[in-house]
This record gives sequence, structure tokens and C-alpha cells, in this order.
Amino acid sequence: MALIGEYEPSPAEWVREQVEEYESSGGTRANTLRDSGLPIVIVTTRGRRTGKIRKSPVMRVEHGGSYALVASKGGAPTHPVWYYNLVADPLAVTIQDGAQPFDAQVRELAGAERDEWWQRAVEAFPPYGEYQLKTTRKIPVLLASPRS
Repeated sequence: MALIGEYEPSPAEWVREQVEEYESSGGTRANTLRDSGLPIVIVTTRGRRTGKIRKSPVMRVEHGGSYALVASKGGAPTHPVWYYNLVADPLAVTIQDGAQPFDAQVRELAGAERDEWWQRAVEAFPPYGEYQLKTTRKIPVLLASPRS
């Protein structure tokens, strides 16, 4: 069941356009990060302060039906807003990888499990390694798994 509520598109034009094109095509267009050719998924969350529905393209790091959500923000000193939304309500999330979104639950990874998923993430999107070098914060990795 999709998240219900008022959708507020991203203030970033490229994000708004990518989400709209991805969703309107059932994931057949705008399914890579700009011109990189590397696949993305759409992560839908509920804003922790506004309660509005938010959508973000995130690199596709899938293994065994679960997805790593890497809160890199390009190596910026702060986490992306979607990270805080997921921490505030780990059940208010859907993942769209193709035509149909699915309900998920998330949890933040630590220790060896985080290391394993971090390695998968860097293999899927090598700039993550560079992003970690640009910041003093340890970039969070959350795991989104389908809810039954």
C-alpha cells in the first residue's frame, strides 16, 4: 500500500523531473543517475516535520530483494533529509525499482553487516568511496526490506 498524503516535490529541479519521468514511464525512463548509466530506485518517505510525501532518486544497490540506501549526500558534512525521515518513521517507506513500488521497512546498519553492504554499494556506485573521503561523518547505510 503506497504512502497516503500530500506529495511535495523536491525543490531541486533535476530531482523533480527525474522522479516524474521515472514514475510516468513505470521505471523505463530516467532510471539512471543523470548521464552515468548507473541505475537508481525511487524512495518515497513521509516528511518527519511536515508529514508530506517526499520522493528521492537513490542509487540502486540491491541484494536478495533488499536495498541499501546510502545517505552520502555526495560527501557533504550533513545527512540528506530523506535519512532523517526514514529514521523518524522506518515503516513509512516505499521503494520503486521498475513499474511497481513496494512497501518496505528500514533499519540502519552497523558493524560487519554495514561493511558488507557498504562494499556492495561501492561496487554499484564507486563514487561512494570518494564521498566518504570528503567528509568526517561515517556515511550511514540503511537497509530497506520488503514488508509482508
